[in-house]
Amino acid sequence: MKEKKMYYKGAPKYELTPITSSWMHELFNDQVVLRGLIERYGSPVNIHHLPSFNENIINYKELFESYGLKYRIFYARKANKSKGLVKQAFTSGIGVDTASYKELEQSLSLGGNAENLVLTAAIKTEEQIKLAIENGVPIILDNEDECVLTQSIAKEIGKIASVGFRISGFEVDGEKLYSRFGFDVDEVVDFIGSYVGEQRTFDFLKVTGLHFHLDSYSTHQRSVSLIASIKIASTLKEKGHALSFIDIGGGILMNYLEKENQWLTFNENLKKAVVESNNDITYNNNGLGFRLEDGKLRGKLNTYPFFNTINKRSFLKEVLDFIDDESGLSVASLLLKNDIEIRIEPGRSLLDQVGMTIAKVSHRKKDAKGQWLVGLEMNMSQMMSSSADFLLDPFILYGSEVEVEESVDVFFTGAYCLERDVLLKRKITLPKLPAIGEYVAFINTAGYMMHFFETEAHLFELSTNLIFTGSKEKLSFFQFIDDNKIVLDS
Repeated sequence: MKEKKMYYKGAPKYELTPITSSWMHELFNDQVVLRGLIERYGSPVNIHHLPSFNENIINYKELFESYGLKYRIFYARKANKSKGLVKQAFTSGIGVDTASYKELEQSLSLGGNAENLVLTAAIKTEEQIKLAIENGVPIILDNEDECVLTQSIAKEIGKIASVGFRISGFEVDGEKLYSRFGFDVDEVVDFIGSYVGEQRTFDFLKVTGLHFHLDSYSTHQRSVSLIASIKIASTLKEKGHALSFIDIGGGILMNYLEKENQWLTFNENLKKAVVESNNDITYNNNGLGFRLEDGKLRGKLNTYPFFNTINKRSFLKEVLDFIDDESGLSVASLLLKNDIEIRIEPGRSLLDQVGMTIAKVSHRKKDAKGQWLVGLEMNMSQMMSSSADFLLDPFILYGSEVEVEESVDVFFTGAYCLERDVLLKRKITLPKLPAIGEYVAFINTAGYMMHFFETEAHLFELSTNLIFTGSKEKLSFFQFIDDNKIVLDS
């Protein structure tokens, strides 16, 4: 008996086929369960697959262990707000990087402690710092004012604060890398040596490590910066500071797409469409960062680089295998020689294949240009990052088998009363127009897409986050846990 095909990947003019996992297709093939989830929790729902999260953790662990390195992995909580992922991080033996009071408070309530948490907030309030010190959670300091505040609170509590210093301004290939965060690399040794420690200004601060985060995806820059950090750590050790770790932050590339040629073809044809003022790829000629000025192409694609040959483990391997010109040793060897623990804080790459967002079709209409607009019960903030667009082909889940294909181009629109609430700016080609009540699935959205900019404008409810534990049993409604129902320790 022929199996009915009720779901299809959108196939636009220039396809961008996402990598998918078996658990996603398992759900696509059981719309009874999916319908039950939408009816119970509303649209959209965000589904998080814990086994995939754990698998990503294991892959990073195996890499570090293959070098014999001391290491710690901290999941960057800001990438996704689900409590279930925090609990799984602790269960899987890694820590959590917190960037706000509520993230820290909640992570402590979910099983976090001094060993598996770190506070790296860009703006650190008095209540954040106090909570961290009371619980022995290390604080990554960014500037002198934070040192003053942390010293004051630690002294008041009567407890030494464990701190790391964030540094920036590394010189790579003759260029000083700019960041608004951190102490300047050329000044941090003198600052710590002069002001931090017993019988000094900041005598309630104990420096245990260094931290940096680069605003690029260059493995070369990370390697050079890490070598410079190892030298700084060695110097500070000689001055009596017991530094034990260097944290290189996140920004570890991942790969979303099956085929590199699709990524290259899309990029080239988008540029060509902008230059020729003949853009039939995106909504209202949006260049996604490219623009035409004085007859010339300007700007750059303002999205995440969705295809990457070097990603995740191979990305980190490039960093660790880099050879230092001065010593002739690899970065990994320098870490071992200096007895330094390497730490990372990945968010997006730990969430690879972990989540998807599913929304219900509300209406279909043609606009004044004759374009089909398919309205979904969700809004643009529920699938948004700092990127100009989310460049992955979605899946359409039809209520019945598509017996006759009637190719149709559509744009997916959201519920905000804004002209710009277009969920994907790319024109998506479908085998037929979706019916009201059918579903659209956006793939691999767990990292920064689900929650980072989500709002409650119009008093809309926030999307429901579901935790899917995975099972070898037949798929059922009861395998999905409402993240809001995960109990915090009192």
